[in-house]
Amino acid sequence: MNSFTPLHAASAPDRIAFDRAELGVILSLYGRMVAAGEWRDYGISTLREAAIFSVFRRTAEHPLYRIEKRPKLRARQGQYAVIGMDGRILKRGHDLKTVLRVLERKLIRAVE
Repeated sequence: MNSFTPLHAASAPDRIAFDRAELGVILSLYGRMVAAGEWRDYGISTLREAAIFSVFRRTAEHPLYRIEKRPKLRARQGQYAVIGMDGRILKRGHDLKTVLRVLERKLIRAVE
């Protein structure tokens, strides 16, 4: 007899990832920042405990910001966070659009 390994629907996924709606919100902000000349490159990492969208000014440097999704923190501080280059958490919360507002402030400039 053949032994089969059952697939459990209730099991946790191997890796955490951003869904289509989340990526739409993030890439919308990314596009505006690229048009403003602030950002140039990005990278996406899918890990066991987090999905990370890293933003770079140039390709060969450390990320300016990391947008992280950590579902285990959903019930506590919120699953989304924006982390600066120095490792400080700039904003954390349950709603991705609200969390990303901390980065949108960089687009607001005085017009002379």
